[in-house]
Amino acid sequence: MMAYSMKTNWLVQIATAAALLAGTQAHAQQPPPGAGIQREKTVTQLEPGRWTGKRLADGQPDVQGHWSNTIANHNNWTDPQGGVPGDPGRNGPPKTPRSERAPSRVSDPADGEVPFQPWARAVQQDFLKYFHNPIKEEYIEPLARCAPAGVPKSFTWHGYEIRQFPGYVLFLFNSGTRVIHLYGKPHLPENIKLWNADSRGRWEGNTLIVDVTNNNAKARLARTGEFFSENVHIEERYIFNSDGTRYNYVATITDPTVFTRPWTATIPARRFSLQDEPDGWHYEVALANQPPGKEPLIERYERICVENNGPFGNIAVLGAK
Repeated sequence: MMAYSMKTNWLVQIATAAALLAGTQAHAQQPPPGAGIQREKTVTQLEPGRWTGKRLADGQPDVQGHWSNTIANHNNWTDPQGGVPGDPGRNGPPKTPRSERAPSRVSDPADGEVPFQPWARAVQQDFLKYFHNPIKEEYIEPLARCAPAGVPKSFTWHGYEIRQFPGYVLFLFNSGTRVIHLYGKPHLPENIKLWNADSRGRWEGNTLIVDVTNNNAKARLARTGEFFSENVHIEERYIFNSDGTRYNYVATITDPTVFTRPWTATIPARRFSLQDEPDGWHYEVALANQPPGKEPLIERYERICVENNGPFGNIAVLGAK
């Protein structure tokens, strides 16, 4: 058995308490079999259906734990293992042919491309062109200034934790806490816009279905500059496998201001187990010191953000000042 704790700052603790009005508690679970996480080049297909795993006291499927996406990071939206042209530290284009790398996160349309309107495609290409020396403030990667990664980019950023409380699902990202309200609570007024948007969800079998509105549209989807407007509407489906060790994040994104049609993104994720090796990216966790005979306690590390720090920030921020 293992339990979860976290090394987070007081902001996360206050956000959790204010959102839930409930105390946190350690969560015990049996570690699933597995090996250290590897970059995967395929997306395991998961189908909506009946949940057969453990449930919490309020009836929710128990999916608490530390999670990470399995195919790549936030660099490139449509070529997850392809990187970004001109990135510091990269030795030219990927040596692996495109057909042998992970598929685009865009699962519909079939060509794997975001269906931008022509003007929006030009904006995205300009962002990419000037990423390392932006000529406009809006070309600066928001993460370079410690802003939240937003929805859905947070699922391709560092590892994260899921916690559940009666009527709520919490995602604890390194760039902020996202609260999903369950079972009928209405959305915020239309004029309120948030980095992590406003989320209202419900469980149907093994699938958490979330309606996402009120997005401030300030976050990019990746360092390649994909974006949407404040008019965006996202329907998320978190489809879990039978033992709750994997899920697919499937998001249908609709924004007639920016796109020619609705489109769908798919991001696979896997839960941390004691067989995994924390690597400072996928799973930013550690085993706490426990007396002999006590169950393992998994602690989540807080990532401290310093503005203008890191390969995506040092040029971008300075270039616009």
